[in-house]
Amino acid sequence: MIPVNILEKYNPSIKTYYKDEIIFNEEDIPKFYYQLKTGKVKMFNLTEEGKEFTQGFFEKNTSFGEPPLLGTFDYPASAMCLTECEVYVLKKKVFLKLLKEHPDIHLKFTKILCNRMLYKAKIMKELSIHPPEHRILTLLHHLKETSKTEGLYEVQLTRQQISDLTGLRVETVIRAVKHLEKTKKLILKQRKVYI
Repeated sequence: MIPVNILEKYNPSIKTYYKDEIIFNEEDIPKFYYQLKTGKVKMFNLTEEGKEFTQGFFEKNTSFGEPPLLGTFDYPASAMCLTECEVYVLKKKVFLKLLKEHPDIHLKFTKILCNRMLYKAKIMKELSIHPPEHRILTLLHHLKETSKTEGLYEVQLTRQQISDLTGLRVETVIRAVKHLEKTKKLILKQRKVYI
């Protein structure tokens, strides 16, 4: 994420997108850097059967869709607004100029991309070989680690979002979360999940 005071020096436009509006589609050519001022976005893929697989959720003050700008390949997923969003939009060449002029920000992006790669590697392993409870715990532990929360961490995802991120059915997530609570691997308080 680029600090707003630096981002604004490069004259980004601010675009408003509405709930369920697509910002870019899978296989589009990347032309812009996107950073959320307000709202929430999800990145996802659709299978040939029309099933959705969520790659990630992005909220206020985070950016999304940067890897194709740096790797010069098409978007590997689509981005859709889950709420009304205000988004800073910066042309690709201006974004790259900003990174060259601010190596500290460039390094921060490298770290962010490494964490996203780690998440993808963990999730791919989980989806291929582990039972639902293990998949869910891996996701929740990853979220806690990346939030750098000490002590009890409140999971900010709905059961549906956990389902979307793990490739499990919502009913399976609900059963698995209840089982994980019984085995004391997580805590449920007023329907909220803590780990």
